[in-house]
Amino acid sequence: MKRRPEPELMEGTDQALAYAEADFSEANSLFLELLGRLEPGPLHGARALDLGCGPADIVIRFLRAYPHAHCDALDGSEAMLAHARATLGLRPGLAARCALIHDRLPSPRLPAAHYDLILSNSLLHHLHDPQVLWRTVRETVRTGGLVLIMDLMRPASAAWAEALVATYADDAPAVLRNDFRNSLFAAFEPDEVAAQLAEAGLSQLEVSVVSDRHLAVSGRVPG
Repeated sequence: MKRRPEPELMEGTDQALAYAEADFSEANSLFLELLGRLEPGPLHGARALDLGCGPADIVIRFLRAYPHAHCDALDGSEAMLAHARATLGLRPGLAARCALIHDRLPSPRLPAAHYDLILSNSLLHHLHDPQVLWRTVRETVRTGGLVLIMDLMRPASAAWAEALVATYADDAPAVLRNDFRNSLFAAFEPDEVAAQLAEAGLSQLEVSVVSDRHLAVSGRVPG
């Protein structure tokens, strides 16, 4: 099925609210499980970067799981970051270890070779040029740093996409059903992501299929 790009940002307040209130616990729990499989250790004093953090659910899960780590979290949507601020504001102990950044990629606000861990969930399919993500990963991660990028995976056909929408979003509000459908069409296939990594000089990272609708890119960036 041919890729059909979608808007890069969720800037509408209604769209951001629906996304923030949606239950993504299954996918977000999978993300933290995949991180654990990478054996990152206790991450004492580690600094992570979450790209496309949205309402900060992954950030919160990460900071709870690794209480000695810090996380910078970037998103280009102010509407999304408003929900992230509100959620973190209810958790001052976690908020003290998180810095929210309103910017788009590529971002000059991200320091080079600074982060021990680069995280991203559901950003890649939004990007019209996926290399902005991979260049950011290469430029901001420290030597030996960990990378975990998870995203939707484009189905083989429109019928398969509709089946996934019916399975996972049948009871969701219309805005979320439409977003999910559009995101499936905008997502990349594993071979396409592998080619992107090769172009970016990150072919040492592994691309794997981790669910019926998700792929993941993971590994350490050597010196």
